[in-house]
Amino acid sequence: QVQLVESGGGSVQAGGSLRLSCEVSGYTVMRGCMGWFRQAPGKEREGVAVTYTRTSTTSYADSVKGRFTISQDKVKNTLYLEMNSLKPEDTAMYYCAAARAGEYCNTVALPSFAYRGQGTQVTVSS
Repeated sequence: QVQLVESGGGSVQAGGSLRLSCEVSGYTVMRGCMGWFRQAPGKEREGVAVTYTRTSTTSYADSVKGRFTISQDKVKNTLYLEMNSLKPEDTAMYYCAAARAGEYCNTVALPSFAYRGQGTQVTVSS
C-alpha cells in the first residue's frame, strides 16, 4: 500500500522560505515519477514540480520556476520541495503525488496521479 505523508508547511511572510517533505512508503522513490501540486481555495489544482526520479529529470510550473526546487533522497525514500522567495499567491494546500506506471510524467498530469498524500498547508502573508 502506497502512503505519502507531507510535512513542513506553515506560515511565512512574503520573501520567506519553506521546505516541504514527503515521506514515502510502499513506493520506491528511485523508480518512479513524483511531484508536488497545490490547490488554493476556489481554484483548480496546479502541478508545481515533478521529477522522474530514475534520471532526476525535473519540470516546473512557470509560476514557480527559479524559486522552487524539487529533490529526492533515495536512501530515505523522501521527496522534498524547497520553496524560496515565497509570494502570497503561493498560499495553498500542497500535496505530494506519485504516478502509477504508465501515467505521463509532467506537471499537467501531476494533480491526477494515482497516489497522493493528505497535504500540508502553506500560507504566505504580505
